[in-house]
Amino acid sequence: MQPLTSAMTMLKRSLLAALKSFLRGRSFIQALLAFWISPKALKEQQIDGSRIYPSRTIDNFLEEAEKLLLEPIEGDNLRKFSFDLKRQFRERLSSHPECMLPSFSHLLPTGKERGQYLALDVGGSTLRVALVELRGREATGRENEIVRMVSFKITPEIKKLEGMCFFDWMAARIHEVIHKDIPNVQDIIPMGLAWSFPVEQVSLGGGLLLGMGKGFMATSGLLGQDLGEIIKFACKKQGLNVQLAAIVNDSSATLLSQAYVHASTRFGLILGTGTNIAVHLPVSAFGRTKYGKRPESWFESASHVIVNTELGMFGKDILPLTRWDEVLNAAHPRPDFQPLEHLLSGFYLGEICRHAIVEAVETAGLFGGQLPPSLEKPYSLDTEILSRIEADTSPTPEKALALFTAHHPSATPATVSDIVAIRTLAALISRRSAALLAASVFSLWELRRETEAEHVVVTTTTSTITSKMPSNDSAVAMLPSPPPEEYLSEAQVVATKVAFNGSVIEHYPRYRATCQRYIDDLVGTPASVDLVPALESSLLGAAVALACATAEA
Repeated sequence: MQPLTSAMTMLKRSLLAALKSFLRGRSFIQALLAFWISPKALKEQQIDGSRIYPSRTIDNFLEEAEKLLLEPIEGDNLRKFSFDLKRQFRERLSSHPECMLPSFSHLLPTGKERGQYLALDVGGSTLRVALVELRGREATGRENEIVRMVSFKITPEIKKLEGMCFFDWMAARIHEVIHKDIPNVQDIIPMGLAWSFPVEQVSLGGGLLLGMGKGFMATSGLLGQDLGEIIKFACKKQGLNVQLAAIVNDSSATLLSQAYVHASTRFGLILGTGTNIAVHLPVSAFGRTKYGKRPESWFESASHVIVNTELGMFGKDILPLTRWDEVLNAAHPRPDFQPLEHLLSGFYLGEICRHAIVEAVETAGLFGGQLPPSLEKPYSLDTEILSRIEADTSPTPEKALALFTAHHPSATPATVSDIVAIRTLAALISRRSAALLAASVFSLWELRRETEAEHVVVTTTTSTITSKMPSNDSAVAMLPSPPPEEYLSEAQVVATKVAFNGSVIEHYPRYRATCQRYIDDLVGTPASVDLVPALESSLLGAAVALACATAEA
């Protein structure tokens, strides 16, 4: 009976310890996890106030962390993951209403579009109004330019403007920027819009307004109404005859902005606080129901379409999760809603590291066994801090130590050794993120190649059938128009460009180079898939989308 009694006593003490930890602000799951990993540490924490003796060294902990984070992305494991991910992409081409969403944008720029275009970028904190000049692809280095741009802060007070009041504010800012450039107030002013909020598009320049979130009250009384008509009505009050001709999201804008410069661009990648990828795919790749209600004329003119993948929503049941990922997911308000985003994006990388640090404090004596109080709070370790710690590559990272201590002070000051350990953890987590992003790009690249081959078969078969029909047969009119001669045929696209934008892929130390290395390993030769920066992509992409729309009209 003695072993059983001892075990019950130990369990009672551990649950009490977990409860006390929970009351200090940590989740009950975290507290139980800590006990599960090291019951000795928790037990000793409760006995006679004695010092916590780590159950392993920090080197042992980091060795296990490296195995957990990197082993699943080495060798053939990353390729296997990409294969499983491609299967999920395939499945959702014909189903799932929230991802792999075909937009109304079906034209890539030829690079011959020229002129000045009015572009708007509406984000969570800023409205930007710009006049963009497109000069043509042959104007190397000067293909496009933001001639004039004015930014307006969207303050908490503006966010609280309800219904038309918000759009009236927007229209007044547009008028403020462009009214001197309008020779005739009766002239129609076409406009491209990068809209960073949910919208149910019903045409290239029209979309039904959905909840904006982020504290905005602008949808009050306007839900389900056409965004284009709302903006047109608001601008009319300012004496502006505006027509919203193109609406794009951030990833589509990124793709379009670089497709104007590089003809082989087929992807637009966002990796900052969140992540997403837009990809150019054949219309025939999708089940018809994915297109919703759109006129037959759209299908007659579209052979390809820009697709909003909502990349972060993929990965359920195929991702190589660590226990820290599982704790993060379990505590999330929407568990399993965006599995891949949890492992990729800047919003979550710091939180994964925080969970690992909590465990290292309790089991390996990091920070002398005392967690800085600020790190008890979820999402208190910002990914930007990790990036700056990783950027300090010196053997004794004094700058990183000063930075960490300023943000997370403690009664037991952090040491250089502590910061070196955190730097190692950060490097493992960011490397895994870069590898999984590379696998995501590779999976979509393979999917695009496969669907292009299938599209050629469908088009060839259909053309053969219709060529035997009488010339007045209505089926002939249903074939999509061939793309302009200026386009590269998909068979010619050997060196594919992936346009990118976002704080993590742009600024996190060595992230882009690491991601590119993994992409190169997966793609092999002779093909290549290259990451290219897309600066100011929202405004430039909105302008290019507008140029394509007006050229088609």
